[in-house]
Amino acid sequence: MPLRPPGPLGHLTPRDQRLFWQYGRGPAVPVPDPLVHRAVERQAAAAPQAVAAEHLGDRITYGELDRRADALAARLAREGVRPGDHVGLFVRRSIPMLVGLLGILKAGAAYVPQDIGLAPPHQLAHVMRTARTRVVLTAAEHAHRVPLPDGHLLITLDEPQPYAPKPRTPARPDDGCYVLFTSGTTGRPNGVKVTHRNVANILLTEPGGLGIRPGDRVAQLLNVAFDMAAWEILGCLTHGGTLVVRGKDVAATARTADVLIATPTVLSGIDPATCPRVHTVAVAGEPCPRPLADRWARHAAFHNCCGPTETTIVNTMHRHHPTDPLLTIGRPTPNNTVYVLDADRRPLPIGEVGEMWAGGDCVSAGYLDNDALNAERYAPDPFLGAGHRMFRTRDLGRWTPDGELEHLGRTDDQVKVRGFRVELDSVSSVLESVEGCLRAVTLKRDARTLVSFVCPADVDPDGARRAVAEALPYYCVPESVMPLPFLPETDRGKIDKQALLRMAEERTLQGVTR
Repeated sequence: MPLRPPGPLGHLTPRDQRLFWQYGRGPAVPVPDPLVHRAVERQAAAAPQAVAAEHLGDRITYGELDRRADALAARLAREGVRPGDHVGLFVRRSIPMLVGLLGILKAGAAYVPQDIGLAPPHQLAHVMRTARTRVVLTAAEHAHRVPLPDGHLLITLDEPQPYAPKPRTPARPDDGCYVLFTSGTTGRPNGVKVTHRNVANILLTEPGGLGIRPGDRVAQLLNVAFDMAAWEILGCLTHGGTLVVRGKDVAATARTADVLIATPTVLSGIDPATCPRVHTVAVAGEPCPRPLADRWARHAAFHNCCGPTETTIVNTMHRHHPTDPLLTIGRPTPNNTVYVLDADRRPLPIGEVGEMWAGGDCVSAGYLDNDALNAERYAPDPFLGAGHRMFRTRDLGRWTPDGELEHLGRTDDQVKVRGFRVELDSVSSVLESVEGCLRAVTLKRDARTLVSFVCPADVDPDGARRAVAEALPYYCVPESVMPLPFLPETDRGKIDKQALLRMAEERTLQGVTR
């Protein structure tokens, strides 16, 4: 019997070697604008009177947005901002936020966004220190909240800038577009540098472009410090849509939109029956419950997506239909790859569960000032070679027989309970199959017990617990199931697990158990 060829795929059967590439490699597609702001400028040149954005009754056209951003870019250049620099964008949702964002990009720098109304001073100080900003943009009313270090310049976006042509900045596709700080749930937030090449690759190809066209109204619902907000903002403006920047009422904004991009937690608070205009929806950031996906897929083109900040918003997408046998995260987006690997980073046969690694043009430039974490999460890509890198997503998955990726939770969501390994998402999935249950979360409370939370509040907790007992081994059954009217959210629109654990502890102290 001839020996199999050496190399990273040599241990696989010929069939699995073929499917490794057939399933794991997205289509090779040209990207029309390698610099994101150039795509916005193209829209402004084509339709300067078109409405670029609206917020609480105010509007700005593409022509005016482009002129104001040019003036700001010229000011930044006069202040010494150059390609490769990072500029703080500490703002609340507003039209000036968009001027600041685009002006920074036109100056050749990367924007570093933080919601000035939510981020505490110590976090802003950490962001400025880690990103090595020298200039911060904000609104005059929030200037007092910025803990400005010595040597920093604060520019308020309210002050008019004299018109000047944008600087001729030699920005390149591999220069930074933005620096986003991960939520820091396991420690201090880490800054991730994402390039123009990364962003243009997902936003200016399909399906990442979501079919957005001039005249489409795209809701801007999310925190500007969250990478999915870049999908809303830049995904809209690079395609000539109108960005509808929300006020306090998320649902009211959604009712006027054609396109929604949200986390499942945010989307679950919006009734599709009240959103007749919506024709396209994309969710990411956390696992999507099947009932929520089915509900929206009956009304609109529904895309279930996956990808951490480090792989540029999302790197897999799936157009879901209510008749699909599974809710998957689909396949790699254009010019990207996904590998399902074992603990030794070797490809697994099709159908086996492993950790997903991402390769291709989605892989970001890495963490700022954290060589140890870069070495842990980024690695040379032995499959693409030629200097490419791949990223360890910490997501578990497997390929279905027809080449779709099934998301099976996070590696850190595999916990030990009474010595047995339990996948928390599998427990939640059973709970979400219970009649009337829209969302479920399961958490490890201590070494021996799990606790689950379901919503809405009229879900029968005893029936939900019995459903888990009938479907899974005894050690997977939560000690208690707590029905809630809604699940608490973090400032990034994801489920706040720490708040849920505190809630469970308070219930126990009050003697309320089931």
